[in-house]
Amino acid sequence: MKKLVECVPNISEGRDVEKIQTIASVVETIEGVKLLDIDPGKATNRTVITFVGHPEQVIEAAFELIKKASELIDMSVHSGEHPRFGATDVCPLVPISGITLEETATYARKLGERVGKELGIPGYFYEAAALEDKRKNLASCRAGEYEGLPKKLSNPEWRPDFGPAEFNDSVRKTGATAISARDFLIAYNINLNTTSTRRANAIAFDIREAGRIKREGNPITGKKVLDENGEPIRIPGKLKAVKGIGWYIEEYGIAQISYNLTNISITSMHEAFDETCKSAEQRGLRVTGSELVGLIPLKAMTDAADFFLRKQNRSLGISEREKIKIAIKSLGLDDLKPFDPDQKIIEYLLEKDHPEKLVDLTASDLTEETASESVAPGGGSISAYVGALGVALGTMVANISAHKPGWDDRWEEFSDWAVKGQKYKDRLLFLVDEDTRAFNKIIEAFRMPKGSEEEIRKRKQAVEDATRYATEIPLEVMETALSSMEVMEAMLEKGLQTSLSDAGVGILCARTAVVGAYFNVKINAKDLKNRAAAEDLLAKAKRIYDEALEREAEAIAFIESKM
Repeated sequence: MKKLVECVPNISEGRDVEKIQTIASVVETIEGVKLLDIDPGKATNRTVITFVGHPEQVIEAAFELIKKASELIDMSVHSGEHPRFGATDVCPLVPISGITLEETATYARKLGERVGKELGIPGYFYEAAALEDKRKNLASCRAGEYEGLPKKLSNPEWRPDFGPAEFNDSVRKTGATAISARDFLIAYNINLNTTSTRRANAIAFDIREAGRIKREGNPITGKKVLDENGEPIRIPGKLKAVKGIGWYIEEYGIAQISYNLTNISITSMHEAFDETCKSAEQRGLRVTGSELVGLIPLKAMTDAADFFLRKQNRSLGISEREKIKIAIKSLGLDDLKPFDPDQKIIEYLLEKDHPEKLVDLTASDLTEETASESVAPGGGSISAYVGALGVALGTMVANISAHKPGWDDRWEEFSDWAVKGQKYKDRLLFLVDEDTRAFNKIIEAFRMPKGSEEEIRKRKQAVEDATRYATEIPLEVMETALSSMEVMEAMLEKGLQTSLSDAGVGILCARTAVVGAYFNVKINAKDLKNRAAAEDLLAKAKRIYDEALEREAEAIAFIESKM
């Protein structure tokens, strides 16, 4: 698996568009790094920049960004609502794929050492990159903010992990930088129908893990309750892995609660939103929406949709794009400004670099592409597509059955079938393009050079491997289409009886997918040199073929008996 790391530097400039663009654009000068997002905030005077790539390339891009920010941002004249102490205030690295958090921390330290040595910027390693426990928390590293740096840098207990331990003329301009390796963090603001920062903070204290300081008598002005060591005792908040403060955003004219969700597998975005709604209501306030700063993984959005669908007793077996719409509206992510999922969801942004897929074409364009002189897409891809349409019909029956008046106590039963149907459909849609890619691998193998014995040997092996793969893919189409019949069969028996014909057409499509893919297995298997492997694949395909025909006949007989 390819190593992929995300970097999310926060720079202390959110108002000068030209300056922000100049700083962010240096990222794109590093080959192999993709700039995903630039998210400025005027009130906070801070911009969150997001880019991804291989770790070595990412830390090179991060270094260049920190360098450019230090040249263009003067911290001695900076002001903003957000805590900060440097031109590049924080620069976290986040493992995305093929790399552990511990490995990512090694790259973070490598970046920090270079920043300190070559740029003369002091800083601290925090979270997984921290060199000592007291520096793991960003708030501890940034305590005192920019104004407190002269005293902090000269304090032996807070000697920087990299860069000069003095507030010289250069540091006066650049401030300090905190660099880390951390799990995926969501910066998430929740909007309130108030202008009161104090009331926003009260809700933040209800929710965040650190909670609030315990006091005698009046919970706001009372004397702090101390433990045996003289430290304030805290009343924990409702949610783990959540940091939060309240603030007033002049740009929008409202108070917000600004959360950092530091581990969304512990506390998700929708849980933070829901608990905030409850706390706000108890305090006579109302949540009007929310704001996502930076990017978000697709799963966080679909999980939010599932959460709200369950609350409504609605089927979870709907399309991914429909789920995204529900998440946006349920969380009010478009309350302050439009929310474009193609620009805010990481996976959607990364997809833009990939060539257009067959399944992304309109129905008419796919039909025209199939009818063209090109040999692909062929029968295998179309078999997979027909199978996807078939199980889509079965899923439709499950969804309308889940929504039928009087069947409210059965919504979960039908939702489970719809979720199954969506999984089969998504796999078959993947196989539409994969069958064409498998055919193209054979063409590429035949185009390999054959000028020497070694080249001939490699070419023969490549042709054999590609041919086997081109046989295995339609076999998987057969397996998936056959398995998908269970959704239509269940809907014939248990679903809305006025939709018998829809489930029946789904069965016919599934059988067509199996038979069509069977033809492709047979025609490709005949070219395999390894006849034992070929016979094994053919035998498996024949068993699936026979079962599909048998189940189709049973379904047709059942439909006839009901009509």
